[in-house]
Amino acid sequence: MYRGVKKMSKPIDTSRSGPLVGLKCIELAGIGPAPFAAMLLADLGADIIRVDRRVDSGLGVPRGSEFDLMNRSRRSIAVDLKSSEGTEVVLKLVEKADVLIDPFRPGVTEKLGLGPDDALARNPRLIYARMTGFGNFGPLSHAAGHDINYIALTGALHAIGPKENPVPPLNMIGDFGGGGMFLAFGIMAASYEAQKSGFGQVVDVGMVDGALSLMTPIYGLRASGYWNDEREKNILDGAAPFYGAFKTSDEKFVSIGSIEEKFYNILLEKLGLDPKLLPPQMDQNQWPILKEKIAEKIQTKTRDEWISIMEGTDVCFAPVLSLEEAPSHPHNLARENFVKVDGITQPAPAPRFSRTPGRVHTPPAKPGEHTEEVLEEWGFDKEKISSLKESAVVGRL
Repeated sequence: MYRGVKKMSKPIDTSRSGPLVGLKCIELAGIGPAPFAAMLLADLGADIIRVDRRVDSGLGVPRGSEFDLMNRSRRSIAVDLKSSEGTEVVLKLVEKADVLIDPFRPGVTEKLGLGPDDALARNPRLIYARMTGFGNFGPLSHAAGHDINYIALTGALHAIGPKENPVPPLNMIGDFGGGGMFLAFGIMAASYEAQKSGFGQVVDVGMVDGALSLMTPIYGLRASGYWNDEREKNILDGAAPFYGAFKTSDEKFVSIGSIEEKFYNILLEKLGLDPKLLPPQMDQNQWPILKEKIAEKIQTKTRDEWISIMEGTDVCFAPVLSLEEAPSHPHNLARENFVKVDGITQPAPAPRFSRTPGRVHTPPAKPGEHTEEVLEEWGFDKEKISSLKESAVVGRL
C-alpha cells in the first residue's frame, strides 16, 4: 500500500541550525547510547567533534561508515589516545568545549589521562558526561555487557515477551531509552546549571539506572496490585484482548490499543461484535476467550481493509509496518518524518522547534575526515598539525 519516499535528498548545507547552536562538545567515539545522544544534540545544532581512534576498535556491528547513521551531523578527527601527545590534543580541545562525552567503562579515561580530574582541571566549566552500562560504581560497574544484560537487572526484560520466555525489545530500552536519551537529558540539565553556577560537573549515566527510571510506572502498577509479575498476565504485555498485535487474512498485522471503555466499544462496533454476547472487557479470567473472538474477526480481512475501516478513528489502531513500509505511510510523509541523505533514508531529527528547527547537517563522517580542519579551527597552528600527522598522533583511520 505504501510506496516511495516523498522527501528526497537535497544539497547538504553544513552551516549549523537548531536550538543548540553554540554548544561545543567533544565526543570520545563509542557505540550505542553515546553516539545516539551525540546525534540528538548535533541534529539540533550542537557543534560536536567526534574523536575516533587511529585503529578499528572492533566494537559494534561491522558496516560502512556511511551506514552508521548515529554518527551524522558532526565532524570527526582521529587521534592516538594511547600516546601522551594524543591525550594532550584532546585536553587542548577540552579547554574550549562545553561538554565531553565519555563512552567507556569506568577507569578507562583515567588511564588515558582524560578522566574527570584531568579534564576539569583544564576547564572547570566542563560538563563531563559518562555513559556506562552498570554505572560508575557498584559491584558490576567494570563488567562488560550489552542492552539485554542491563535491562535484565531492572525487571523490564522479565516483563516483556510470551509467558514461555522473555524477548529482548531490540535495544531500545537500555541503549537508547535508558542510555542515550538520559545522557542527552543529563548533559542539558548540567549545562543549564553551569550557566547559573559557572561550574561544570560529572554526569553519571548508567543504562541500568535509566531503564529503571523508564520502569517507574510499571513498578507503580505492581505496588497497587494491578500488575502480575508473570508475563502475559497484564493489560500491557499481550494478555489483554484489546491491546496487542493481530494477524490479518493476508498474513500481516494490525495493532489495537482499545484500553478505555469508550474506545473498546468503538472497536467492537468496527469489528461487528455484539458486546452482549461477549465476556466483560476487564474480566481477566475470560480474556483468552475474548481474545480468540477478536482475533478470529480480524483474520477475516486484509490489513488494508482494516486500515480503511479503522485508521483515523478512536479505536486506537495502526497497521504494523515494516521498516521498508514505514517511510511511505501517509502520516509519516505529511510530517516529513523521514529524510534521504546521500541516498540513505533515515528518521528525521526530533523533536521539532518552531523558530529554530534542527536538521541532518551532514552524513556520517569517515573517521578522521575533518582532522586538519577541526584542529586548525580550534586553535592548533599548521606546523603543530603537520608535526602531529608526521608522528601519526592524528590523521585518518
